[in-house]
Amino acid sequence: MGSLEGERTTLGWAATDPSGILAPHTYTLRNTGPEDVFINVISCGICHTDLHQVKNDLGMSRYPMVPGHEVVGEVVEVGSDVSKFRVGDIVGVGCLVGCCRNCSPCNRDIEQYCSKKIWTYNDVYTDGKPTQGGFAKSMVVDQKFVAKIPEGMSPEQAAPLLCAGVTVYSPLSHFGLKQSGLRGGILGLGGVGHMGVKIAKAMGHHVTVISSSDKKKQEALEDLGADDYLVSSDQAKMQEAADSLDYILDTVPAFHPLEPYLTLLKLDGKLILMGVINTPMQFITPLLMLGRKTITGTFIGSMKETEEVLQFCKEKGVTSTIEVVKMDYVNTAMERLEKNDVRYRFVVDVAGSKLGQ
Repeated sequence: MGSLEGERTTLGWAATDPSGILAPHTYTLRNTGPEDVFINVISCGICHTDLHQVKNDLGMSRYPMVPGHEVVGEVVEVGSDVSKFRVGDIVGVGCLVGCCRNCSPCNRDIEQYCSKKIWTYNDVYTDGKPTQGGFAKSMVVDQKFVAKIPEGMSPEQAAPLLCAGVTVYSPLSHFGLKQSGLRGGILGLGGVGHMGVKIAKAMGHHVTVISSSDKKKQEALEDLGADDYLVSSDQAKMQEAADSLDYILDTVPAFHPLEPYLTLLKLDGKLILMGVINTPMQFITPLLMLGRKTITGTFIGSMKETEEVLQFCKEKGVTSTIEVVKMDYVNTAMERLEKNDVRYRFVVDVAGSKLGQ
């Protein structure tokens, strides 16, 4: 116990240019303080956003960049004012490590909408040092942005819940879509989409997976437990399903037309966007007006919702479908992720990897 003092160095895997290729990188952790938690990383999920960031797809990347925002680790030291955690706790860190704490979103405990939020990596902390993510041996994180992993939940299973899991849980909670008996659609069956299927089923929803081809049909129905499967190019089946869904979680991180999916929604249905797309989307207004439908967006989730989804998945026995890899495989994993060749989330075994050369 006691205040952590001074700077420390750690070793991670970083991208140094828009090629996105990761390689060993030693760097200095930011100064630590009384509310900080020092964490040794155990596991870290790989999110599609990591791919966007290392390749500068959004035009805002800073190098060298250590990605990773689905981080699970062990607390090895705590600052003198840390009250939530003890040495030895297994904890998680998601997409954010800071916020202003004074604005309306912060005061409402939805700090992910704070205009001064600080990203876990590819950002600058309040002390002017760059933030770096979980593809590293260790991190220093303010206790506000650390969540306790439920006892008995493995680190590799917990990791995807810190971004993919809370990203689908948050809109279902916020928009009043947690009650059983609803009919939901999951558009896109990647890392976020597969968590959408599992969490929505655990809430007691009838779940339809919507995809551009039938190649994932068997696994969606048999492995993930979806109730139905729609191929978006099958116009007859899409027409049969018109006006049948209470909501659609649109997880596709690439440009796609919205009209086919708006027709699937019931009166007052919601199309909830959660894929990061840097090109304009289009739709015709009568599809909204004639059904009082809503197109809305949602962004990850709050720390409160992160704690809720971890507990929800523990209680309901919800697990992620993952492929665990070592750090020396991470560049191959990134290439496969770009080709959608993963079922359904890569998780890096950081603690079990040799990070250096």
